[in-house]
Amino acid sequence: MVLAFGREICNYLNSSECREWLITNGIGGYGAGTVSGMLTRRYHGLMIAALNPPLNRTLLLTKLDETVSYDEQFFPIYTNRWADGKVDPEGFKHIQHFRLEGTIPVWDFACGDALLEKRIWMKPGENTTYVQYTLLRATKAISLSLKAMVNHRDHHYNTHANHGNNCQMDIKSRSQGVEIRLFPDTSPLYLFTQGSGEEEVMISTPGNPWYYGYDLAIERYRGMDWTEDHLHACTLHTTLTPGSAVTVIASTKADPNLDMMTELEAKRQKDGILLEYKSPAPQTPDWITQLILAADQFIVDRTLKDGTPGKTIIAGYPWFGDWGRDTMISLPGLTLSTGRADIARTILQTFSHYVDRGMLPNRFPEVGETPDYNTVDATLWYFEAIRAYFDHTLDINLLAELFPVLDSMIHWHHQGTRYNIKVDPEDGLLYAGEPGSQLTWMDAKVGDWVVTPRVGKPIEVNALWYHALQVMIRIAKILDKPSQDYETWAKKTAHGFSRFWNQQAGYCYDVLDTPDGDDRSLRPNQIFAISLSQLGKVGYSSLLTPPQQRQVVDICSQKLLTSYGLRSLSPEDAKYQGVYGGDVLQRDGAYHQGTVWGWLLGPFALAHFRVYGARSQAQSFLAPMADHLNAHGLGTLSEIFDGDPPMSPRGCFAQAWTVAEVLRAWFELESNQGA
Repeated sequence: MVLAFGREICNYLNSSECREWLITNGIGGYGAGTVSGMLTRRYHGLMIAALNPPLNRTLLLTKLDETVSYDEQFFPIYTNRWADGKVDPEGFKHIQHFRLEGTIPVWDFACGDALLEKRIWMKPGENTTYVQYTLLRATKAISLSLKAMVNHRDHHYNTHANHGNNCQMDIKSRSQGVEIRLFPDTSPLYLFTQGSGEEEVMISTPGNPWYYGYDLAIERYRGMDWTEDHLHACTLHTTLTPGSAVTVIASTKADPNLDMMTELEAKRQKDGILLEYKSPAPQTPDWITQLILAADQFIVDRTLKDGTPGKTIIAGYPWFGDWGRDTMISLPGLTLSTGRADIARTILQTFSHYVDRGMLPNRFPEVGETPDYNTVDATLWYFEAIRAYFDHTLDINLLAELFPVLDSMIHWHHQGTRYNIKVDPEDGLLYAGEPGSQLTWMDAKVGDWVVTPRVGKPIEVNALWYHALQVMIRIAKILDKPSQDYETWAKKTAHGFSRFWNQQAGYCYDVLDTPDGDDRSLRPNQIFAISLSQLGKVGYSSLLTPPQQRQVVDICSQKLLTSYGLRSLSPEDAKYQGVYGGDVLQRDGAYHQGTVWGWLLGPFALAHFRVYGARSQAQSFLAPMADHLNAHGLGTLSEIFDGDPPMSPRGCFAQAWTVAEVLRAWFELESNQGA
């Protein structure tokens, strides 16, 4: 599928600066920007390298400011907005066309009758970005100058030249390029150039390299530091004749491959191979095919401490790393639904090495080795990921390998582990939480304020706990291991789960036994009591009766459902926040108090199908995401949306579990052809 826009989108800032492209390299590094070419986030740049893959992500090459000289005219084709609000230059007005070829962003700039094409991609497995310029059409040669704007900072921060910045830029000439080092003893950035023929590239260095006061509009909206300074390291000068091309190669390697056509073909072939893994049926919509390509952008390498290669999942671009919860929720959709079970297997093995006191890590820090374990549900989603993997592969060997780890997880949860996570012997339900903790996926916290503490017995946690016990019963029987304890605990949990039903309200309590009693907030978490059900599995009883399941689906449809996901809280609740914006306090205060979450659309569609049995109707809930592919993160799906119309996209412009759950639900529904 090719996502494409003409001048009707590209030449207007209100439409071109809100559409963002993404390139990735499979080791955690990435590049991102806007169709307009304007920086709007601190996370925008042509190369944000993962210096300790998949994390320690560092902005090295911010942008290339291009100017075309043609037929005695100058055409600046780059765009900047400055702290005083002025947009100068307005290069976006020269964009005749933008398209996404697979996952490669491509621009066509019209400069008089000349047409200059620009495309950007990253080399898999390396912190190397290629920016290629091809003169498609002209009556004579053009001169092209490229100002390289650089930095060297953590991708979460901003640079201010006059605020204690001790930059000591050192530029050394190298064959076909330069080596740029901004600080002693830091990783250098290498810039090389390669023409398609006899093109010669001259490199000059400026006398006053700082450019002050870039305006970052989205950071301003987020209540963050919204201005930044960047260094003008050098300017590249070349001449292009019609049909010729020049490529700028930015890398942390001193010897990257300079053969641009070989690397471009390799990138295109990789996208083609991704589609071959799944071989979508002829009737598969183009937008689902595009999501198969998007899925790969989140899968990255994570080398274990002993040097063993591993795999993990980046939770979202631009700012998330790999999170245990997000990885396990995303694994089935990103790997199994796309025909890549081998990667699923490696991810499951990778995370088994990080289990501690029966818990999977919540997140890995950007810098450092010690993961955080403040999560109650990541571990339980691990069981669902293993269940999904086995159903796809029948890989008994992996079950045998992981069984001791899984068994220890169950026993740790039964006897008690961190954060007061322990099964209540009275009702068999899993209790979790203590003051100051946020353990479920609704985990917003500002300072000491936990927005949605959910201390007690959350409904989705207990649906997952029961599900994990059922998975263990099945695995034990497959491996001829004792299953009696799991069976006893599962029966007690199923009986205790009946406490969640709020007869008066006609839906489920969100959390039982909180410090303030049972929480009757209308939230989407109850949908998992239906979507997780393994209907037809021997010994697996539904946690809710059929009438209760219908009532849950109906109330979620009426109060929580939007085109792009489910609201995290009913609009009728006094705590509801319909717009996600403002400073950190305001944003996190709304994060799970009405904000729409795209990943919940998949479980809702499956729950709807299990209640009503109407496949095409269930798939119709996913269809609006086809339009969203064109609106925020191009070719991918956003993290969150405002709860109030028009449900504007917010948060990460590319979120793993949104892509994953839409893919998973679509293909699971497709497999039910008779419904």
